[in-house]
Amino acid sequence: MKLGVIVPQGWTGEYDGWDPERAWARTVKVARQAEAIGAESIWLFDHFHTVPRPTDEITFESFTALTALAVLTERVRLGQVVICNGFRNPALTAKMASTLDVISGGRYELGIGAGWKREEWKAYGYGFPETPERLAMLHDALEVIGRMLEGDPTVHATYEGTHHSASGARNVPKPVQPTGMPIMVGGNGPKVTWRLAARYADELNL
Repeated sequence: MKLGVIVPQGWTGEYDGWDPERAWARTVKVARQAEAIGAESIWLFDHFHTVPRPTDEITFESFTALTALAVLTERVRLGQVVICNGFRNPALTAKMASTLDVISGGRYELGIGAGWKREEWKAYGYGFPETPERLAMLHDALEVIGRMLEGDPTVHATYEGTHHSASGARNVPKPVQPTGMPIMVGGNGPKVTWRLAARYADELNL
């Protein structure tokens, strides 16, 4: 059995009333404790506001927080459960993921989903497309990311989708994991999401 630990970052209100420095110290402590007890992986959510309702409390952003935790740990694998595709251009996501994989020494896993939390989308100016469109966006994103992560640095990513595209996009450095960076697709829809996971991913997160 492999144990993964979701590290506190504030999304579920665990840092209500904390000051940021104390909260971050707690996040680091839990990540290091997880590694010390033999956990296989540590994970963060990819959310901007607290849940179930947004409050004026701490929620650390996932990519920057994971990058710091990569430097502050040595062995545990790292990832998000899961990033919202709509929050970042997928070519940029692939670039960020590759860089984080290098920084962590090949310990990063890219988890990605269509996204669901309407108030976050609206608050940050992303709109909120209907579910079929968000799933179509995820499909295009997986195509772009797959091309960006291909191992040959002389192969430039090109893909023309309805919602996302890339045109000769370079991605150097590539991930350093010899068998490639694992991709996890998150979502509960058997008709679309599960099929996307079967086609593009190594794991399905329900």
